[in-house]
Amino acid sequence: MKLLFLLLSAIPGLAALRAGAAKVDISPAGPVLINCGFFEKTANRVLHPLHARAVALSDSRATIAIATVDSCMMPRELIDRAKRLASERTGIAEDRILIAATHAHSTPAVMACLGSRADDAYAAWLPEKIAESIAKAAASLEPARSGFASFDDWDHTHNRRWIFRPDRMRTDPFGDRTVRANMHPGYQNPDAITESGPVDPGFSILALQSIQGRPIAALANYSQHYFGTEAVSPDYQGLLAERLAERTHTPAVLFAQGTSGDQMWMDYGQPRSNATLDRYTDELVERAVTAFARIRYRTDATIEMAQTKLPLGRRVPDAGRLAWARAAIAAMSAPVPKTQAEVYAKEAILLHEDPRRELILQAIRIGDFAITAMPNEVFALTGLKLKARSPLATFNVELANGSEGYIPPPEQHRFGGYTTWPARTAALEVEAEPKIVAALLDLLEKVSGKPRRREVPAESAHARTVRASKPVAYWPLAEMDGAGLRLEGRVALAVSGVEGQASRAFYFAGGRLRVDPVQLGPKYTIEAWVWPGIEETALFGVKMKLAPRTWHYVAITPDAVPSPITVLDSIGAGFEGKIAHVAVHHRVLTATELAKHAHPRP
Repeated sequence: MKLLFLLLSAIPGLAALRAGAAKVDISPAGPVLINCGFFEKTANRVLHPLHARAVALSDSRATIAIATVDSCMMPRELIDRAKRLASERTGIAEDRILIAATHAHSTPAVMACLGSRADDAYAAWLPEKIAESIAKAAASLEPARSGFASFDDWDHTHNRRWIFRPDRMRTDPFGDRTVRANMHPGYQNPDAITESGPVDPGFSILALQSIQGRPIAALANYSQHYFGTEAVSPDYQGLLAERLAERTHTPAVLFAQGTSGDQMWMDYGQPRSNATLDRYTDELVERAVTAFARIRYRTDATIEMAQTKLPLGRRVPDAGRLAWARAAIAAMSAPVPKTQAEVYAKEAILLHEDPRRELILQAIRIGDFAITAMPNEVFALTGLKLKARSPLATFNVELANGSEGYIPPPEQHRFGGYTTWPARTAALEVEAEPKIVAALLDLLEKVSGKPRRREVPAESAHARTVRASKPVAYWPLAEMDGAGLRLEGRVALAVSGVEGQASRAFYFAGGRLRVDPVQLGPKYTIEAWVWPGIEETALFGVKMKLAPRTWHYVAITPDAVPSPITVLDSIGAGFEGKIAHVAVHHRVLTATELAKHAHPRP
């Protein structure tokens, strides 16, 4: 078999894929500081070992390395040092190395953030161990074959950022009542209406075997923030890696965090869950094992990797905010913040002193699928955009090559909340998200040699039914991107729609979508599916009192419910809730048509 492989590898144009993997224990030896909360904590024992895991991949033209580290977040400076050390030992170019944190919140602090300092001793020690994992992986390269599988798991990740009632807005750390959406509202909180965005349920696996079929390594990717456990522990991310490795007899399974800035295992629309860390992890592992068994392997996968650097500005404090921050810091009674106000006062000064950042973005192609990497906590919507527009099957890795904070889509900034409050954990300019998406798509085109796809939402049977009635204007409201849309005020895109969790709608929270004007005339029907967030609202000028938090089909005609407007030039004005499938007809729909439109199908 080896002789045959060598002969095939000698044929021009045929890949000679090789792979190697390693894992290195990075558990702390004594007490350590823990970050990834508002305030500093200390841990004195290791509940589960931490690891740096690495895989090296090579073909006849390129060698790359991917490492994932059981860490909440790592600054670019630390990762750059690890890359230099690894490059010196392996010869792999620094821009051909991807290093990402798993984002476990129960690991030593190697980066100062919010109210926590970095554990300097552990942070100084860690780069050497990361480099060691990469060097060991590179030293074990052997002829290999690769395979890829993915599946949707809607049960283990949910959107944790919820929109609050307009009369139940929260106050931000600066004393202003700006919070229309925030994370962790609590289970079935009557003040919280619905999720502010979609879910990315995709679970992806890249598997590597020897030519003879012996497992070498796997890279798993899922968009779920963390489960939550005492420190020191790699949380579900590290436990999943270990248990999936055991079940599949794979020496090293890496876990790469997906786009989970607004994702969490709790489903806040349901009663409180009694899930445990072990049960949660084992359920995910079971599904991954099933997918693993379906993987088909190939020996001819070629490798391409590209990197770019994207400079971006930070949202720095104005003179008033800076004066407030300096006064708050001067009044502090301890070396580290003890209140949220003190946390954000300190952060304001740090942003003022460091107003710009440079992001490292990467794309990797392995055969006919791709990986993107970014140093941010982006929302699931961003990951869905990349997957929909990539030329190849793709999964996304966040908190890679640095940690530059939360990056909401621009329209989400208007809703406020923790992921928008200026700090090193959420500081980049409002337009950062579309710039990151555009840069990553450029890289994907480069490594694939193919143009990006134009994202076209899958048309449901219901949408086809509406179109068949030949409306003069129709807005499914299924877009994922605010670019090109004339949005005013607070409008959230791609929330769950009338046809189920995978369908889309817009949530209007005092905002509207401007559209090209449509004259109504003497005979017309305006139809829409609406999901009111509150008891009383208005649609197209018509006051309505509908049961909240459920979908309703609404048809407005001059004979039944006349609209006071004569020109429809916007959608959502005066409405609080979700809207989908808005259509205008220059006639009154028949009773048969109305009945058909009132029964949506996926």
